[in-house]
Amino acid sequence: MSQFDRYRPVIGLEIHVQLNTKTKAFCNCSADVFDLEPNTAICPVCTGQPGALPVPSQEMYDLGTKLALALNCKINEYTRFDRKNYFYPDLPKGYQITQFFYPLAEYGYLEVKGKKIRIRRIHLEEDAGKLLHSGDSITEADYSLVDMNRCGIPLAEIVTEPDIESPEEARIFMEKLRTLLRYLEVSSGDMEKGAMRCDANISVIDVQTGKQSNKVEVKNMNSFKFVEKALEYEFERIVSLMKEGKEVERETRGWNLSTKSTVSMRSKEEAHDYRYFPEPDIPPIVLTKEYIEKIRGTLSELPDERLKRFVREYQLSEKDAWVFVEDKEIADFYEVVVAKTKEPKETANWFLTELFRLYSEHGKEKVKVQPEHFVELFDLIKNGTISRNIAKEVFSECALSGKLPSELVEQKGLKQVDDVALIEEIAKKVIESNPQQVEAFKKGKEGLFGFFVGQVMKETKGKANPKTVNDILNKLLRG
Repeated sequence: MSQFDRYRPVIGLEIHVQLNTKTKAFCNCSADVFDLEPNTAICPVCTGQPGALPVPSQEMYDLGTKLALALNCKINEYTRFDRKNYFYPDLPKGYQITQFFYPLAEYGYLEVKGKKIRIRRIHLEEDAGKLLHSGDSITEADYSLVDMNRCGIPLAEIVTEPDIESPEEARIFMEKLRTLLRYLEVSSGDMEKGAMRCDANISVIDVQTGKQSNKVEVKNMNSFKFVEKALEYEFERIVSLMKEGKEVERETRGWNLSTKSTVSMRSKEEAHDYRYFPEPDIPPIVLTKEYIEKIRGTLSELPDERLKRFVREYQLSEKDAWVFVEDKEIADFYEVVVAKTKEPKETANWFLTELFRLYSEHGKEKVKVQPEHFVELFDLIKNGTISRNIAKEVFSECALSGKLPSELVEQKGLKQVDDVALIEEIAKKVIESNPQQVEAFKKGKEGLFGFFVGQVMKETKGKANPKTVNDILNKLLRG
């Protein structure tokens, strides 16, 4: 019996998404602060100076509402901001402006492999600053510096119900959410840049006894892989405690990359610890039905809809279709190429093998392939000018140099050899040079036929027409 047979994880996620606004949530400072010098994108509002008043960003509401609609949420017409009070060096005001009592949206879902993961709520809030520690971690630091640039960055916090049943499912949910964010253009979803952050709450149920452990919050997971790894570790840790009959402490733990384990950070806070109360400087914001419908009208084709269309229109498997759909830029490029080649399956095969290989080996930015490359390449293969093997070499060089396939084939003399007399002469030489293989073939070793084909292709440097080679060898060896 595996751990998962008797013990089941119960996981809920809290995901902070940085919205793609031009300015911060409540002031006119630029929201594009990644890689800026510390404390250069700040003002009296986002640093909490006395007398400075916040003004909510319209763009923050537009993008937040768009995201909530795409996640099938009910948009609340009455919304309000609140103060979440706590002390930390990166929070200059001593409170965070958030939406606790009246969030932007509730009761949505995101479908993952046919299962609906429910969204409890989506609320808007501002980000805190960032602490830079002198050592590798806060516990080893001699001192810490505060960068206020992120103070006031607009966030949408997505809180799921505890519907996630495995660490793998948590990772897949995150990956699918990022794809949605990029399609909507509401966020880059780049975890490495802090545009998408995840905290997870996990408890474990003993299926035999029905007993459920206390909930543990896990933080500091800055990649999808680490979300899965941290939850796997925490699941095993909680199960070990339950097996020993020990109480699982309700606490917040952080993922430690160097030890590949979670470490205790603090006991878990309750809502009352933050002393929430209405933000006195911002009145309630009412969203009209007209406004909500206007935002709904900006929604374009979403990933799940596009996936179904790719399977239906292009006759792709769901697995292959998702490889394209997952990356909007690649899906868009695929559709442009198919519109020109009229060959959806052939195009998909070249994308999944040759194009993705080049992306992997050289990086997307160095691959200069254009739709015209595919059009010409397919024509050269169809009319017998080049073989498929030569076509792969041509594609690789063209994709990196930007040259057109026809130009490269002409320059390098790569046209397919279809001269029957010449190929027959080469085939006879190959047969004469390999008497032992010929004898073995005639005694029933049919697999050696491929050897002879390979030798002829080698002699012609891969340029011989494979069909012609096969026909001639069949005649010479079997005739």
